[in-house]
Amino acid sequence: MNYELTEEQRMIQNMVREFANDVIRPRALEIDVEAKFPEDIFKEMGKLGMLGIPFPEEYGGSGGDTISYALAVEEVGRACGSTGLSYAAAVSLGATPIYMFGTEEQKQEFLVPLASGEALGSFGLTEPNAGSDAGGTQTTAVEDGDDFVINGEKSFITNASFARSLIVTAVTGKNDRGRNIISAILVPTDTEGVSITSNYDKMGVRGSDTAQIVLDNVRVPKSNLLGDPKAGFSQFLSTLDGGRISIGALSVGIAQDALDKALAYAQERQQFGKTLSSFQAVQFQLADMAMEVELARNAVLKAAWLKDQGKPFTKEAAIAKLYASETAVRNAERAVQIHGGYGYMREYEVERLMRDAKLLVIGEGTSEIQRIVISRQLLK
Repeated sequence: MNYELTEEQRMIQNMVREFANDVIRPRALEIDVEAKFPEDIFKEMGKLGMLGIPFPEEYGGSGGDTISYALAVEEVGRACGSTGLSYAAAVSLGATPIYMFGTEEQKQEFLVPLASGEALGSFGLTEPNAGSDAGGTQTTAVEDGDDFVINGEKSFITNASFARSLIVTAVTGKNDRGRNIISAILVPTDTEGVSITSNYDKMGVRGSDTAQIVLDNVRVPKSNLLGDPKAGFSQFLSTLDGGRISIGALSVGIAQDALDKALAYAQERQQFGKTLSSFQAVQFQLADMAMEVELARNAVLKAAWLKDQGKPFTKEAAIAKLYASETAVRNAERAVQIHGGYGYMREYEVERLMRDAKLLVIGEGTSEIQRIVISRQLLK
């Protein structure tokens, strides 16, 4: 086992870290307070090639690997959870399915603008009555001549208000056993009948756009069908496997920032004539935080490595996402506790980490769903 990053991976990590510290971190508090999506930051990220890290250069990407992308998500998330979530969703959910399952024509039309940073994409899976139970999708796509006519509603969709294209899951028929066939269809956001609103007032990751999508007789050509029409369900399960690596990486970033802030405060704050860091109770907290960050990062990078090697990684991605997200929640809470009363105040920013981290044990499959995924892999 070689735990050394390649020269290219380290170069990407350093480039993103510098950008995150110089451009994103100074805006993190403002982004949270104003709950405003930082569109200008994403334009700069696009120019740097960050939105195309895991895609080949022929499609406008940077030609990097999953490890490089995971490192980039960690660095962005370390600076700002809101920006990190939208970044992860844009690449893993908005663009990756097109690269994995799209035709050459679809890649040229839809992937190139996303990978080159000219536009953002979004993935419309969750519905008001279909969250963890994605098989309960109620959105329908009915064939009409050379088109699909789509009707339905999507909820809690990241980046949709700022996206040029949506990947929408919809029921397109029944299989031999009478079960719904769920397909993925590419829908430009300027298509007639697409209505996108962003009225959610969220606890955390407030600067990441979260939208509701209503599809009212939306007509798109059949050529916009993504991948195998009968394999839509397995396709988006594969998409979520990869997405869990990025949410794991985002979790590591938030957990690391919580450790950084707690460590700095403990070394500076005086109580009973000594720094907090001189008390064994605080030292134990810091030790646990550091240990869990290290283990979470290794789990994420292992899953990313398996994906890059073309090996099965479903179980490892679920483990990484589960452990890293729960570590982020624990570390954020510990950081607030170490800060005491100041930790409850917005200006010290650890309360924001606590609010941001909570979404990570819910989105991309709850912790309970991850445990189901892991156990099913074990019982195969």
